[in-house]
Amino acid sequence: MANTETVKQERMHIRLDALSKLKLERAAAYAHKSLSEFVLGQALNAADEVIHEHETLTLNEADWEIFLDALENPPKPSAKLKQAFVEHKKHVQR
Repeated sequence: MANTETVKQERMHIRLDALSKLKLERAAAYAHKSLSEFVLGQALNAADEVIHEHETLTLNEADWEIFLDALENPPKPSAKLKQAFVEHKKHVQR
């Protein structure tokens, strides 16, 4: 999360019904935070969970061994892989 020296320059606007706002205000009060601090904190926590879920790979022991073996002893490039590199060079500029 951003530190306290981070300048806050971005804004988000959301619309919600009165009951939802009251619920959020109540929860923020229990957490001793402003409504903005509470909503931002909860949204960032949820974002962290979603990002972690999509960017983390967990392997069981057998799959880990296969993966490690492939890193340590990579197979020779196949014809399809070589062709993919050729196509990649045609379409991607560095």
